[in-house]
Amino acid sequence: MTPDQIDRIAIHPAIGIARIGNSEDGYFFAPEVIGETPNDPDGYRDADGRIKRQVARFRIYATMTSGEVREITAKEAAINWRVEVANLKAGWYEFQHCMDLPPEQVFEPPQRNANFDGDDRERLSIRPTARQVSGCNAQAEPFNDGDFFGKPIYLGELRTDEAGRLMFFGGRGKSEPIVPGTKPVTFANNQGWHDDTCDGPVRATVTIGGQDFEATPAHVVVAPPNFGPGLFSVVTMDDVVRDLFFREGILEPPTETSFTRDIWPIFDRMTGHQWVNEGILLLAGQGTPLDARNPNVVSLLCDPTPDGEVFRRSVFNLFRDSFTQALDPAALPPFYGDTYGDRFPDGKLVNPAREDLFLTQTQYRHLQNWAHGQFQSDWQGIPPIPAFHDIPEQDRPRELDRAALHECLGGPFHPGIELTWPMRLASMWNPDMPYRLRPLPEGEPVRQDYGLKLTREQALAYDGPWGPTGAGSLTRWMGVPWQTDEASCNSGLVYTPSRYLSSPSFWGARVPNQVMPIEAYNIAITPGLAPLQVQRHFSNRRFWLRDLQGTGYAERIDNMVHKWWMTGLVEAHTPPEGSGLPDPCFVETGRAPSFSRNDPSLKLAQDVINLTLEEEVLAARVERLEAEERKEVAQPTDRRFGRGEV
Repeated sequence: MTPDQIDRIAIHPAIGIARIGNSEDGYFFAPEVIGETPNDPDGYRDADGRIKRQVARFRIYATMTSGEVREITAKEAAINWRVEVANLKAGWYEFQHCMDLPPEQVFEPPQRNANFDGDDRERLSIRPTARQVSGCNAQAEPFNDGDFFGKPIYLGELRTDEAGRLMFFGGRGKSEPIVPGTKPVTFANNQGWHDDTCDGPVRATVTIGGQDFEATPAHVVVAPPNFGPGLFSVVTMDDVVRDLFFREGILEPPTETSFTRDIWPIFDRMTGHQWVNEGILLLAGQGTPLDARNPNVVSLLCDPTPDGEVFRRSVFNLFRDSFTQALDPAALPPFYGDTYGDRFPDGKLVNPAREDLFLTQTQYRHLQNWAHGQFQSDWQGIPPIPAFHDIPEQDRPRELDRAALHECLGGPFHPGIELTWPMRLASMWNPDMPYRLRPLPEGEPVRQDYGLKLTREQALAYDGPWGPTGAGSLTRWMGVPWQTDEASCNSGLVYTPSRYLSSPSFWGARVPNQVMPIEAYNIAITPGLAPLQVQRHFSNRRFWLRDLQGTGYAERIDNMVHKWWMTGLVEAHTPPEGSGLPDPCFVETGRAPSFSRNDPSLKLAQDVINLTLEEEVLAARVERLEAEERKEVAQPTDRRFGRGEV
């Protein structure tokens, strides 16, 4: 490769997603292929049970004058990476709800920590010095000189891999108040608190043959952990931004509908939520008419003939209309929307229709085409997810861009997990470069002060806070700290317990609601177990936050701040052949042992199961149980509640 062969150079993914983890050294890479599950052969926890960090890896791609696309590594060039990040949450404005609603529905949010002004207000923003790194296998360059009222806050670090690609490590999940002992009191706007998420621009200078090229910059976002790796939202952030790009003419809108590409994923992601929400298990899980992993169901869904039309139209009619956005709570998808629970001072709901989630207009239009038989019936079975190196190099940059956002939730934005509602504003994006944000000039600090309240006009202005982006622009309107938001956003089981189903769900694919414990899975795969018993234990769903529930909301959110890493991860397991269980099963694993140690209800369940097993299996179990009884008695469970406490 010579300089005269190069037309332009850019960093990919355009927005990379790193994630919090409290493991000292453990990490794994963020997905680089759409729909990929992050892969770590040793699991997502280290030997001490702590959660590993998800690392965002950035690559350099050159578009040649010939039109060819090639990755540039340290083998071909000298690459100097430069990154700025910040955490601006405490010095920003409160999150109340999305500000792109109709004007009469938008509250003007006040500043967070409004009692701080002057120099003290600036001390609310954590702005470490920019860092640089270059070469292969470069060791850590930490972002550790930003502070929160004089206390240094670690926001992550830079490293490089063996080819000189950038590796961004995020924070360790440490959230604290200015005044020690202060308890959190709400979901998103806790005064005097900080966390260690962050975001900011990623830049690189590439030197080839003595000539410098400045790469088109990217952006990195540090988000909370993914508690459901391998599960995806019915509406992903990739769906949201592509819908925007189609409407704005940034991308050419689709002219046809493919069942495999456009229809089946909607149902499959909904079916995937059977592992994180009990209500959706009953609506779209195993054995239901919407089970997208059942070949018989899929054969009906992909049938383009008039014989299949009645079924297709009946299913289509279950979805709420994304164009009219009329109120329709008894419809699909079974998720809360942007305005759930938001009320005016007089108690009137801000926007009842938007209390439930809508598919994007692009997704809904594909469903319309499908219902009317205007689609490609191209089903060849569940499409395999390719390895990154098997994707043609020409397509890898865009795959990286989309894979990062596919992993992120596309709603509800209240405010969300990784990113929130401004991502659907055209002002955020470079119209000439899909997936690329408009960056502030290098080194220019992000503006934090728009007055005592932020108006809708200011928020939506082309050059306002959601215009050009810099260090801290994207994460500042997320919940502070993130743990209280995640412990607050549950499902119908919590909000409307009188209803029949535990749906809708809020953010089930990232913050589970009800899960199948590993104990239930282990019983369900017991050889010789009666089919009815298999199904009973397969259907045993437990509240994901049960160990942190405490005596009420205040204790739950405080427990989440300190014990977030002790909760279970919902991970894929392959059941034994002939078990009758779906493959894969996503099972809650890795809960802190102190939560379930010496559980008498589990022992009793296993003893009852043993009564039905074949003689040789029973004998082996009896021998094992007798051996366990000879061991030292375990300590009691971590927390016991009295009557009237919960």
